[in-house]
Amino acid sequence: MHDTMNRRRLLTAGCALLATTPLAQAQPGYPSRVITLVVPFAPGGGNDILARAIAPLLAERLGQPVVVDNKPGAGGNIGTDMVARAQPDGHTLLIASNQVTINPAIGVKTPFQLEKDFAPVSQIASVPIVLVAHPEQPYRTLDEFVRYARAHSGQLAYSSPGNGTPQHLAGEVFANLARTQLTHVPYRGTGPAIADVVGGQVPLTFGTLASVLPFIESGRLRALGIAGQARAAALPQLPTFGDAGFKNYEAALWYSLLAPARTPPAIVEQINAALVQALAQPAVRDKLVRQGFEPRSSSTAQARQVLEQELLRWARVVSELNLKIEP
Repeated sequence: MHDTMNRRRLLTAGCALLATTPLAQAQPGYPSRVITLVVPFAPGGGNDILARAIAPLLAERLGQPVVVDNKPGAGGNIGTDMVARAQPDGHTLLIASNQVTINPAIGVKTPFQLEKDFAPVSQIASVPIVLVAHPEQPYRTLDEFVRYARAHSGQLAYSSPGNGTPQHLAGEVFANLARTQLTHVPYRGTGPAIADVVGGQVPLTFGTLASVLPFIESGRLRALGIAGQARAAALPQLPTFGDAGFKNYEAALWYSLLAPARTPPAIVEQINAALVQALAQPAVRDKLVRQGFEPRSSSTAQARQVLEQELLRWARVVSELNLKIEP
């Protein structure tokens, strides 16, 4: 009886160890050095915030330091191409937003092909896009803004992290649906785009909730509405554009972790397991929600399916609305 109980304890302990370190022995020797998370945008944006949140969690589970490397430029294509060309050994990874699925739809020429040059690891999170204004602007609510935008067609400017970004498209799609015109002011990254609205140089921006939430909470920006249909847990009283009558308007961002193509599947699965474990922790999830994110991990197969679906969706949106966007 005593031996049986001991065997049960050993079996339970072994199962617990496997549960906390899935696939840890799938690829001997990995990781063998520092892992780099490439953010293809400037510091301050959603990719950057999320990368810095998950880097220490991955380091803890994978047993090597994980550093964040910002490589902005060309609408995210410079950093993305860097990862596409990296050694496929799991030591260089990309924090990608749905920007990578928008670029083909708007005709951006890239030196890589998303479907062929990357191995999806997992979804990470989604985040709403929020329309915010400088507090001195005359519109205080979303309904007031919509009326103002229609009455002042072509006179309102909004900033974005760059041409062809999801934030840029959020403004273009709204203007099309509202039958008005907005002047787009592109910047090199989210941080500068938000800073000039805070400073009053530009009246509006469509920004990720994670990026603008601190400015909303401090009163330096006024939140007008969620560019989508679902309210945000971090700002439950803030109306959506759906509430204002734009029932087909959806401009949320999502983020995923990608590895170079030809990365050994065992390594991809090992990284996936580490990320899924990290995002499952209640404390981690609560922290990300407070920052404006909705944690959303997935299997590698699900991550690939999302990429394929989003490529089709943005191609349809750009075609149906006849959007002409200069990359």
